Order: sequence, then C-alpha cells, then structure tokens
Amino acid sequence: MFIAYVIAAIVFLFQSGIHAATSKSPTPMQALSMLMEGNRHFVTGEMKHISYISEAKNRLLENQTPFAVIVGCSDSRVPPEVIFDRGLGELFIVRVAGNVLGPIELDSINFAIKHLDVPLVMVLGHQNCGAVDASLKGKENVPEFLDAIYPLIEEALKNCVTIGPNALANAISCNVKKGVDILKNSSELAPLIEQKKVKIVGGYFEFDTGKVNLISD
Repeated sequence: MFIAYVIAAIVFLFQSGIHAATSKSPTPMQALSMLMEGNRHFVTGEMKHISYISEAKNRLLENQTPFAVIVGCSDSRVPPEVIFDRGLGELFIVRVAGNVLGPIELDSINFAIKHLDVPLVMVLGHQNCGAVDASLKGKENVPEFLDAIYPLIEEALKNCVTIGPNALANAISCNVKKGVDILKNSSELAPLIEQKKVKIVGGYFEFDTGKVNLISD
C-alpha cells in the first residue's frame, strides 16, 4: 500500500510539472482536449489520478491552477474529478441540483475566469437527472425543496421537445443549452468569448457508458 502511494505521488508530481509548464495560459481548445482526454481515461479504465490522498497533502496544491470550470449537477453519482480523471486543483467546480445558473453560480464562474484565468467552462448535464425529470412533470409535481430551481429549468424547457421516448434526455440537453446560452450572453463573458480567450461548451454524462458527449449549440 505504501509503495502504491509513493508511485501515485511520483506520477502526480510529474503530471503537475507538465501542467505547471503549460497551464498558465492554455487555449480554450487545449483545455477542452485535456478535459475530454481525461474522460476517455475514465471510460477505458486508464485513470491516472489514483490517489487523492497524496495529492491533497502535496504542497503544490496550496495554489490552485484550474484549467476548466465544470458547472455540474449536485447528483452524488457525477463527481467531475473522477469522470474527467483530473487531479485536485485542476477543475473549478460549481455544483447545484439541475446544473442551473443563477447569480451565485455566475459569480463563481466569473471568479474562476477573471481571477484564475480559466479558459473553458463546461455546463454538464447527466442521464436521468432528477431535478429535470421533476420539472418536466410540471409544477404541481415538483417538491417544495426545488421551488427556487424549478423556474430556471422550466424556462429552459419552453422551446424543447419534451414528448416521446426521449423526452427526458431532450429536456436535460435543453437545460444544458440554456446554461450555455446564459453564459455566452453574459455581459461579463461575451467580450472574452468574442476574443477567443474563453470557450463555453455543454456536455451530457451517460451513466451506462461513463462517456461525456459534447452538446452542440
């Protein structure tokens, strides 16, 4: 066990050295490539970050250098560091039920982009999202504890095809697209997107395959 931790620490230090050399100003597309390559590791079982214990104790983590923001759902089955096989300090994560975007989430994203120079934001939905499913069934079926979240998802579903066998999957994708649209039209982020300093993308995580699929606008 001790040897495994030592090996994990060495691997992390090596990867961190590479990241430190290249992550000061990764392009948005480089960041997206890094993110999707990590998901490929997860899908194929070739994960590199096997010990968060050694990473958490590493002095390099006193300063964070994330290369991507993940706006994800609070669902306990969708841990971004794991499904993207990234180390501690590499992802700036904003999680809320239904991966919705309100003022608090937007402030968190702006902090990451403007203070930490993060070039990529992914709004990540997932298969069988309970918050979207509840909203899809109508306000009368939404639990009281989703009162603040429901209106945000309802707005995303206004122009969405929510009938048929793929209704829930369509609704989840529409909810992701709404989040992407909010960010792209943000007065804070729009200039940075226009200058190609920041990229906003949507993703859909499949439980059965472990794969994250990009969602087109």
